[in-house]
Amino acid sequence: MVDIAGHPAVVGVVPGQPDLVALTALSWARAVGAPALYFGYADTSRYVVEEYRDGSVRHAPIDPDTADDRWQEIHARLHDQLHAVLGGVGVPWHLVYLAGRPDRALTHLARAVDAAVLIVGTRAPGGAARMREFFEGSVAVHLAHHQHRPVLTVPLSVVDWKDMRAPWER
Repeated sequence: MVDIAGHPAVVGVVPGQPDLVALTALSWARAVGAPALYFGYADTSRYVVEEYRDGSVRHAPIDPDTADDRWQEIHARLHDQLHAVLGGVGVPWHLVYLAGRPDRALTHLARAVDAAVLIVGTRAPGGAARMREFFEGSVAVHLAHHQHRPVLTVPLSVVDWKDMRAPWER
């Protein structure tokens, strides 16, 4: 177990993700006095060539015929999105571009920075996301089952239980 006090959090992010994940991580960091937030994006179209002690990785495209500069655009877009939400908030933050399976990549980063917690959002709404999660599994569930840090899952859509009907009531 990693003591919560004085340790950073690792936050899984994806392009276009609602700001709620970053804001929840910021709130957590302030509440526990975390020294920093490490935002990690795992690009599944790339693989890890080498892992570094700081949590970063050297990566390459799975398909050698693809343009190799696309990842830099994604990194810049994520950085701009996070800067718009977290710029000047008083908690240092870093964006680390990772590769491969998100659960493994975030676990590597958490070990490297000695994180106290991993923070991830729930899946995006929609049928395509449900199908992808069905085949690939939930990142939060994989994290909860394959490493020893607590996982804080941020709901990205509101479920109003009083409006939900049972299947036999439809």
